[in-house]
Amino acid sequence: MGNKGRWEYLRAIYDRYRAAGREVKQVILNEFCANTGYHRKYAIRLLNGAQPKRGKVRERRRGLTYNQETQAVLTAVWEAAGYPWSVRLKALLPQWMPWIRKRFRLRPEIERQLLRISARQMDRRLKAQKVQRRRSIYGRTKPGYLLKHHIPVKTDHWDVHQPGFTEVDLVSHSGNSASGEFAHTLNVTDIHTTWTESRAVLGRGEEAVQRALNEIAGVLPFALLGVDSDNGSEFINWHLKRWCEQRQIQLTRGRPYKKDDNAHVEQKNWTHVRKLLGWDRYDTHEAVAAINELYGHELRLWLNLFLPSVKLVKKVRVGSKVRRVYDAARTPFERVWECAQTDAQKVAQLEQLRKRLDPFQMSRSIERKLERISRLANRRLSPQALQETAPERTPGQQTNGSGKAAALGNPAPPAGFPLSHSRNNKLSVTFPMSRQPQLRLHS
Repeated sequence: MGNKGRWEYLRAIYDRYRAAGREVKQVILNEFCANTGYHRKYAIRLLNGAQPKRGKVRERRRGLTYNQETQAVLTAVWEAAGYPWSVRLKALLPQWMPWIRKRFRLRPEIERQLLRISARQMDRRLKAQKVQRRRSIYGRTKPGYLLKHHIPVKTDHWDVHQPGFTEVDLVSHSGNSASGEFAHTLNVTDIHTTWTESRAVLGRGEEAVQRALNEIAGVLPFALLGVDSDNGSEFINWHLKRWCEQRQIQLTRGRPYKKDDNAHVEQKNWTHVRKLLGWDRYDTHEAVAAINELYGHELRLWLNLFLPSVKLVKKVRVGSKVRRVYDAARTPFERVWECAQTDAQKVAQLEQLRKRLDPFQMSRSIERKLERISRLANRRLSPQALQETAPERTPGQQTNGSGKAAALGNPAPPAGFPLSHSRNNKLSVTFPMSRQPQLRLHS
């Protein structure tokens, strides 16, 4: 029974309760409490109080607990961290607090408010900024038929308790045209720790992909034990199979047309690649070198050392809905640090870097490198940014609230790809970096 129904029920029994005797009042009171769920003392105060009047029930609203200064600092941290989910943002705040104090000169009460604010309250405070950023995703993976019967299909769920078992995938940077050679990002995601490494390659050559994977294996803070890929020919080939056999690495593949088999790396394809580089076309060695300069230095440390992530623990079916239960948000480095099967020397070096580096400075450095990479894009074959007649702007400038976006230096999804929707027919919200244009939504 809602508030309106309870109020109408109170109006219906009020006069009868006031005119009844002691025993009848007790019966009416018991029935009123059972139907409304009110505490007995509260129900007595309502029935003995002023007569309820007709009209709309006025809802009590709580005053604002967090002031504008707190919201401004929270928004700045959210933007500097790459627009993380509220649960991850809440876990991030205590870790970033030494740098937040230094940068914003926090007063003690503001710091207490930042550490006390809940994830749900963060969603409310950041709602206006969130609805302005929405994207879709696409890919150009072509199936490989060579050696399929030699590489086993992994159909069971990942249940690993040590790092080293990874999912790999390629993300294309082809723009509007799939002809010729263009850059791809090789994405490698560890299942147990969520540690992610990326490298850019020009084309989808078997040897180039194998060399990039070998380079990634050398910088991981743990031994590479397993590689699970899709059915693309860049992975299903003799080069990668021999390389895995020589290093005693388990090579498996997912089922064709079943992206859920590689769900871990598919999620990172968006957050670690597409969200940053967008849909522009990169088809030169200079662009690939600039992307690898970003992947191999600031970005890998910023994402793995400073940004918390959550892992799905279990799914619980409640009637017709599935409730997902996640563990506490932690950084990939924290999960690596807890594992015994890691390279102690590399972990110690990463710990020293984590104490020395400033995540805000790293965020600015990443933005500068992204702007340089954007200038190396092939504009003729890149998607055109959504625009209405608007003045030119610099690459990092935000669009206005009317939904206009400039075309200079910014990627946009290709025409014909609608915004994704969730199961309950609501738009799924994702948050690109500030350098990308915002899309205007129509009902």
